[in-house]
Amino acid sequence: MAAAITKNDAGLQVPNEPIIPFIEGDGIGPDIWAAAQHVFDTAVEKAYGGERRVEWVEVLAGEKAFNETGEWLPDATVAAFEQHLVGIKGPLTTPVGGGIRSLNVALRQILDLYVCLRPVRWYTGVPSPVKIPQDVDMVIFRENTEDVYAGKELEAGSDGAKKLLAFLDEEFGWEIRPDSGIGIKPISETGTKRHVAAAIEYAVAQGRKSVTLVHKGNIMKFTEGAFREWGYEVVRERYDDVAVGWDDCGGDPGDRILVKDVIADAFLQQI
Repeated sequence: MAAAITKNDAGLQVPNEPIIPFIEGDGIGPDIWAAAQHVFDTAVEKAYGGERRVEWVEVLAGEKAFNETGEWLPDATVAAFEQHLVGIKGPLTTPVGGGIRSLNVALRQILDLYVCLRPVRWYTGVPSPVKIPQDVDMVIFRENTEDVYAGKELEAGSDGAKKLLAFLDEEFGWEIRPDSGIGIKPISETGTKRHVAAAIEYAVAQGRKSVTLVHKGNIMKFTEGAFREWGYEVVRERYDDVAVGWDDCGGDPGDRILVKDVIADAFLQQI
């Protein structure tokens, strides 16, 4: 019998027939979903010998939702993801430079999906611009709800932008071109520490040997620089038994996970 996935102290509890809501998506979304659903169902059948199956339930967002309900992101869709915990979505329309705000950002903010987890590795035979692609095996944890992904912006020339520019000039003496669009880049201690904690716990569970904090603290000292400092703090406060910062061990972590940091430019160059 199909049922919702639940969660307790032990983690996700997945029934034999989990209900998983899906957003078909806009544009090529229907074509992608038609192929993907077949792949998913076949993979589950093969992996579990037919003893498990997924009950897919469509929920609406994007153009399809707007055409059918008059809303881009109906409350029922958000409620379905909150109830079932696990879901999947296709590409959603996000106008560039105007129109509605990003539905992807809205979903991240409402559901507090603060980790964007991106495994990166090379597969034999696939062309790569990387010099030694076979050595690439990393998992990127991108903060999904803070920093520039908070989506807090004011359009150039808008009343809000004018008020903020005037305030910044009067209070801090910051002279910014009056025809500028303004974006807020919030990075909090709370958000940083839970994000770094998630990366460390993943590293422990997957047997990884290091965690690297990638930042631009050389330029943005009170946001990116604070991210770096708070990242090391959470290592000392909560994970001292399984992880250690580079400066605290002289680069020799023993049997613990080594936590280090690197400027974003250098990180990309080293790859």
